[in-house]
Amino acid sequence: MNQQNKTMLTEFVLVGVTKRHELHLPLFGLFLIIYAITVVGNLGMILLTKVDARLHTPMYFFIRHLAFIDLGNSTVIYPKMLVNFVLDKNTISYYECAIQMAFYILFIITELYILAVMGYDRYVAICNPLLYNVIMSQKLCHVLIGIPYLFCTFQSLLLTSRIFTSTFCGPNVVSDFFCDNVPLIPLLCSNARQIELMIISFASFNLMSSLTVVLVSYLLILITVFRMNSAEGRKKAFSTCGSHLTVVVVFYGSLLFMYVQPESAHPFSTDKITSVFYTLVIPMLNPFIYSLRNKEVKNAFYRTFKNPCKLCI
Repeated sequence: MNQQNKTMLTEFVLVGVTKRHELHLPLFGLFLIIYAITVVGNLGMILLTKVDARLHTPMYFFIRHLAFIDLGNSTVIYPKMLVNFVLDKNTISYYECAIQMAFYILFIITELYILAVMGYDRYVAICNPLLYNVIMSQKLCHVLIGIPYLFCTFQSLLLTSRIFTSTFCGPNVVSDFFCDNVPLIPLLCSNARQIELMIISFASFNLMSSLTVVLVSYLLILITVFRMNSAEGRKKAFSTCGSHLTVVVVFYGSLLFMYVQPESAHPFSTDKITSVFYTLVIPMLNPFIYSLRNKEVKNAFYRTFKNPCKLCI
């Protein structure tokens, strides 16, 4: 009987952002605008840090990968959501759900570690400025980026394969607007407890290890800054890490609010709003956080558009 239920399951029904059909068209327009801004902002950041030689530094190397992650994360979720708004049918096929979940896990976990790596980069830049170019060599930068990609790919494939090789039974309704691993657990009738423990273990390790690196990096930065005699030096140090600190607070704050609190502490609607914020809104905001108060990015933007042939290289 379990095998029969498993073979008959061909699609999932997503609860969606809202059940009110009259809001589908306005939400379609809103999310389409957000997605367009996300694509332009992150793709622009990727191209800008690639074509402008003055942005070929470790910091912008990591920012480029962060933009790639944000672009990928939003692209995994947005197109299907927009199609469902138009068709007024919140369904996703079995294999589409597996692919969406695999890439979402890959991108969201990788972002945690890239933010941690960027925190370490800011620590080296402020606490060891004379040795910065020696320590943050091109080889080390590629290692610091490559390891998170490989580790997160392993997690993504492991969790996705464990879930989609298990048996589904009962209703096929996913209590979210996209396929994530946690909402699929109640739909499993085999290996559910083991997979849940695996998800909790990985999530705890990913969150705590990356957050520890960020906190230790900024603790050492604060110690160094307070030892500076020059007020101008302190101001420059804070401006150097201000954008990254803003992104860290917003991203980790959303995740901690979403997952650390007990279920009884906040309603399902609040969870959905928080989920929309960290999966859809934050990827839109990040390019602006890193560019609006950054003179190097602004100058690179002006130089590139004065010489648009650079984009063809």
